[in-house]
Amino acid sequence: MLGKTAGGIYWMFRYLERIENIARLVETGQRIALTQAEGADGEWTSILTTAGVRTAYEAQNEEVTGDAVIDFLLRSEDNPSSVMCCAANARTNARTVRTGLTREVWEAVNECWMTLRDLLARRVTTRDLPHVLTTIRTRSAFVRGSLHGTMLRNDIYDFARIGTFIERADATARLLDVKYFVLLPSISGVGSRLDNTQWEIILRAVSAEGPFRLVHGNQRGASAIAEFLILDGRMPRSLAFCYKKIGDNLDYLHRDYGIRLPSHDHSDAICHRLQQLSIQDVFEEGLHQFLQDFMGRNAALGQQIEQDYRFIK
Repeated sequence: MLGKTAGGIYWMFRYLERIENIARLVETGQRIALTQAEGADGEWTSILTTAGVRTAYEAQNEEVTGDAVIDFLLRSEDNPSSVMCCAANARTNARTVRTGLTREVWEAVNECWMTLRDLLARRVTTRDLPHVLTTIRTRSAFVRGSLHGTMLRNDIYDFARIGTFIERADATARLLDVKYFVLLPSISGVGSRLDNTQWEIILRAVSAEGPFRLVHGNQRGASAIAEFLILDGRMPRSLAFCYKKIGDNLDYLHRDYGIRLPSHDHSDAICHRLQQLSIQDVFEEGLHQFLQDFMGRNAALGQQIEQDYRFIK
């Protein structure tokens, strides 16, 4: 496969995963803000920081307010990671690699863009926000369903999956990092200070309440939730699950092309680290420090994949 085609597929699915994850992050910010009697703007600042767009936001806005942050994350042309910009970029990449996609996948991407273009044509009101966020997630899921149901399991599919899980791993780490500033260095300290309600909001943001109850029953708190979203390989948005899938699809490319590249070793090292860690190890290192290190390693892997497979932007 040409590097340009591989890169188009990879980034198309990164952008599609990103629009869903931004919707989940906005929902998290809104729910956390509602738990605050005062100082909710500080929560929205943490959302901007987590999304990696605080500098861009501050260049366009004098103050942080919930409405302005939501609009910036969903609609702003000045934010390349906004839902609208990502949907447009996903469609552009889909057009570039159109011959590598089934009709169903192309139509799902195109319809996703058209629906979100109309939905986000004007500022979203508080009343309409739940419907808008649900629609964003649903449209992303339609594309993913078309991919699974119609695409040949070949290198095109592998690059689509790798892009999806690189982006998803980053998003889960960022969601977990939203509330890092309330955590203490040791696990005993964390348990005594953590706001359990806000941690459950994080759990809800990744649609994991039901699965979490199946595994942990009535247990709650930072340790159990962080373990579930970092180390439980059965949870589709956990870091461990994402890296199992990234490793599998890189291995398929290795077998198809007959070449083992540096990105394979990088992926294996991250996967091995996740397998060897306990949640006690994570909290002793510091959850924020662990997540920042993970996001750095994840970003480095994405860059290595682009180099190894000669993506052309």
